Amino acid sequence: MSLTADTFDQAVEALVFASDVALRAEDVARVYGEVTGAEVTSQDVAEAVGRINAAYRDGGRAFRIEQWAGGLRLATVEGLAPFVRALFEKEDERRLSRSLLETLAVIAYKQPVTKPEVDHVRGVGSDYALRQLLERDFVTIAGRGEGVGRPLLYATTDRFLDQFGLDDLGGLPSPREIEEILADPAFNKERARLLSEMTAPSTEATAPPTTDSADVDA
Repeated sequence: MSLTADTFDQAVEALVFASDVALRAEDVARVYGEVTGAEVTSQDVAEAVGRINAAYRDGGRAFRIEQWAGGLRLATVEGLAPFVRALFEKEDERRLSRSLLETLAVIAYKQPVTKPEVDHVRGVGSDYALRQLLERDFVTIAGRGEGVGRPLLYATTDRFLDQFGLDDLGGLPSPREIEEILADPAFNKERARLLSEMTAPSTEATAPPTTDSADVDA
């Protein structure tokens, strides 16, 4: 690759920084080629990301370029999560209630899945939760099932992967891993904190009680 590495790396960093969605390596290569006329590949982009992250580590920076949702995102390092969380903890509308998280978990592990199947697992109607997840683009309609009435099938979106820091669904913890986490005594304190956050007052609490009211957290 006959490029100035510094210029190329800066371009890659700038594109990832400027994008508000996960940016595919091939898109980075395409944009760079359109501007400079140089031929670059996804492998060139991957090598640039490696150099950029090495520079971040050497400089003690708070950022890394991570592979999320099939693309590249600029993210803070894991150890700084408490500070970032504290900054946004008042923004209740960004949170997912317990009912939404339950519904999202069922869809994530059983997708594509129908609403009756989600309702069966949760033991409660999921109309409101599904509407909210669709509106927030965590879930999409993936087609129709083969059962009576051909019910809609639901699946997770790239936004789901992005928001939960996953590159693909293979990054979800296995049932065995979940059991080990739940059995860990150190998890109880964190679980209590998470439940406290998830059940904090939010805009969802104002939803009309006639639409799946049993599904809305108080």
